[in-house]
Amino acid sequence: MKQLSFAAREFAKKPKQTRREKFLLEMDAVVPWSRLMSVIEPHYPKAGNGRRPYELPTMLRIHFMQQWFGYSDATMEEALHEVPLLRHFAGLDAGTDTMPDETTILNFRHLLERHSLSSALFAEVNGLLLERGLLLREGTTVDATLIAAPPSTKNREGKRDPEMSQTKKGNQWYFGMKAHIGVDDESGLVHSLIGTTAKVSDMSQFTQLLHGEEERVSADRGYDYPQIHRHLQENLIEDWVALKGKPGKGLSAWAQGLNHAIAQVRAIGEHPFRILKRQFGYTQVRYRGLAKNTAQLFTLFALGNLFQVRRALLAPRA
Repeated sequence: MKQLSFAAREFAKKPKQTRREKFLLEMDAVVPWSRLMSVIEPHYPKAGNGRRPYELPTMLRIHFMQQWFGYSDATMEEALHEVPLLRHFAGLDAGTDTMPDETTILNFRHLLERHSLSSALFAEVNGLLLERGLLLREGTTVDATLIAAPPSTKNREGKRDPEMSQTKKGNQWYFGMKAHIGVDDESGLVHSLIGTTAKVSDMSQFTQLLHGEEERVSADRGYDYPQIHRHLQENLIEDWVALKGKPGKGLSAWAQGLNHAIAQVRAIGEHPFRILKRQFGYTQVRYRGLAKNTAQLFTLFALGNLFQVRRALLAPRA
């Protein structure tokens, strides 16, 4: 790494390691930077006669910090000016480097979206986890979560996002989109993802979330439909889909016991959502349109997978 200027040496004098600093050190060690950059490199601008682009490692690190800390493009630009820790992680020196502005940060995200690179990064991360024996393929838990979108019409078009929609869950109405995921039921790692508008039923995405090598599949009662059970039976897959009670009738003691056992199996499918919403603070869509928000979800779940198994990745290999 290049020698730090006088202005950047303040970073080295901090007397205490903060939680954010520890987090960044861990993620720096577990993110497969070279593999991910090799996915983006063919599409990244090359230095020419015009303005020299920022180094790809710098822009990728800035993009990931946006996901981890919930920064908008403008807030990320300000944070790079204000926070030495974030500059250091990005490989920027306040004494010699200019900071990327919000337009540069925005253009990098648009590059990823234009070439569908977020899903490619997700696949590359999962390829690493498969190689390390951390992503198993014996069982899948299928689940979905609602992600709110701003209902306000105070924008340039004067309308709510037309690609988001309303749906009712319990007695509560929600406006936004859904993230449907297939999760390895032993490791809790996400292996498949589909983004839809909120009104799309969970059941309609079920088969697309399976990778085809499962020996068992678990899901909550929202997937209790004859066609789901039939698909699992025809493909000789163990059926661990929770049962709904019939209208006006409760569940039998046997069905209650089955649902309790299934709940213990599929509980691990909630972990990825907890990481996104609690660890990364992702509780509302940031952009307009399904494509942009689904691209962000691919990045978030890729980073969430790495975060979930960071200790195993950091452990010395035998």
